[in-house]
Amino acid sequence: MTGPIRVAIVDDHPVFRLGMTGLLGSLPGVVVVGQAADAAEARALVTADVDVVLMDLHLGGDSGIEVTRDLVRAHRGLAVLVITMSDDEEAVVAAVRCGARGYLLKTAGPDAVERAIRAVANGEMILGPQVAARAMSTLVSGRTAVRVPFPELSAREREVLDLVARGHDNAAIARRLVLSPKTVRNHVTTILTKLSVSSRPTLIVRAREGGLGGMEASEEMGPA
Repeated sequence: MTGPIRVAIVDDHPVFRLGMTGLLGSLPGVVVVGQAADAAEARALVTADVDVVLMDLHLGGDSGIEVTRDLVRAHRGLAVLVITMSDDEEAVVAAVRCGARGYLLKTAGPDAVERAIRAVANGEMILGPQVAARAMSTLVSGRTAVRVPFPELSAREREVLDLVARGHDNAAIARRLVLSPKTVRNHVTTILTKLSVSSRPTLIVRAREGGLGGMEASEEMGPA
């Protein structure tokens, strides 16, 4: 590509954003256009002028997977480079399926970050060495990477949804996850909205169709 690479940084940790801004600002031909701490800020920040988005997968209560999908759909040609602490195969598969062009761990060195940014800006697909090693191990062992159910949800929201699908009420979910009932209730409301489902019974059916819930005995279901 011609001209500087315009990069937006999306991460809920301010120290990481500041450090990455300093690193990228020292690279020739790279310009940081702004930072975002959550999904709403990311959607407002990223415009057609942005070339690369550095995306964390966990944005507080928001899902970087969902934000990646929305940004890629909204801006043709946008390159999303996931940079996160999670190296599990499910997260990699979900990120790629939602349109990410690269996947790095936050332990990557400055040279690796620079190479990845320039690669995805030029339309290449890139995985960090540790991520690539895990992917190769999966291929060599003959295992099939597991599809992440409901990638638009955060990891915590999927955990809550799994327990909802098992028939637990909000109080039981709160005890299991060591959360307040209000927090669980908020998670359930968010899940209903994200999945465009209007009721808890319908949500349970949808979750079980997606592979969540297992065979655990049901408890009395409480209100969402």
